Amino acid sequence: QVQLVESGGGLVQAGGSLRLSCVASGIMYSDNTMGWYRQAPGKERELAATMTIGGNTNYADSVKGRFTISRENARNTVYLQMNSLKPEDTAVYYCNYRAERRNSTPRIYWGQGTQVAVSS
Repeated sequence: QVQLVESGGGLVQAGGSLRLSCVASGIMYSDNTMGWYRQAPGKERELAATMTIGGNTNYADSVKGRFTISRENARNTVYLQMNSLKPEDTAVYYCNYRAERRNSTPRIYWGQGTQVAVSS
């Protein structure tokens, strides 16, 4: 079992920056991807950025060049540095952990979410 705790959300003006953090605890998996998804009111949850334990990244086109994902594997922590924030970035941001298991199905874990609100 993996527990995820996010922090760093808040209210910021357009053009500002925020840094989100997510700490994983519990039973760890050696092969995993951690990242961030976001969900705006009335919208589908969408990928923002992910990073594998080996360092491969994936970003949504809407955040490329503005957001940077990073990991500290020894601390079981993933970060999302968000710069040049836009009102359309307003959403609840959820930490995600995908565990790949040998000869089994992957397991998905979610954090409680942290609110990011960007004012114009």
